[in-house]
Amino acid sequence: MKIGSTGFYWLDTWVLANVIQLATQDFCKTFLNMQNDPCGRQFDQMTQAARSCTANIAEGNSRHYTSRETEMKLTDVARASLSELANDYFNWLMQADQLPWSDHSTEYIAVATLPLDSPDYKDDVQYQSSQHILLQKHKFDPWLKTTDSIQAARCILVLCNRLSAMLGKQMAKQLSAFTEEGGFTEALTAERLKQRTADSLSEEAPSCPVCGKPMLKRVAKKGLNSGKPFWSCSDYPNCTGTRKFENK
Repeated sequence: MKIGSTGFYWLDTWVLANVIQLATQDFCKTFLNMQNDPCGRQFDQMTQAARSCTANIAEGNSRHYTSRETEMKLTDVARASLSELANDYFNWLMQADQLPWSDHSTEYIAVATLPLDSPDYKDDVQYQSSQHILLQKHKFDPWLKTTDSIQAARCILVLCNRLSAMLGKQMAKQLSAFTEEGGFTEALTAERLKQRTADSLSEEAPSCPVCGKPMLKRVAKKGLNSGKPFWSCSDYPNCTGTRKFENK
């Protein structure tokens, strides 16, 4: 497999999201039944929230070279789906009159700090990444391989909290890179604006009546003047100055 739009295979966040998705699927298959989930809705909601987290991390990273803004938005959607899933496990504990592990408990610290191995794929990436994810999941078997739903829920809730913090740091890095470099789509927009400004200047565009900057020829998209050209400030939306376009 060629590396390009598949950079997410190397993300620790994507790896841990897969661990959580697999653990959630196991949890739902083992502990949800006709008595506590007669319509199967809880099963669907939990497994889909786990899937959404994994899928949006992957899709967001795949947009890295085309739109940093989209990458950040999809990463945020992944974190929102993760929060939804975490709340389901929180509620499961509350229904049983049980509490999550304390942040200071031995169990919480063990699960929250258990190190993940770094991906080291040489080739055959899908095969090796699948192997890597399963190896990471098995690290948590002491808490997940159980007939006790409370222990499993507590463990997965810690994993959700852990991943949420990791995604927060990932989004901070994405924002920093976007601020410094922009993205492919953003660069195209800037280049298009630059060319439109040059074209307008060649047409002897007037200056903005508000700020004095050169104006761009635009076409109204709605309203009474829909389809008609007009002059708009090149600094829009910071400046909303306009002029009527008059054919010479």
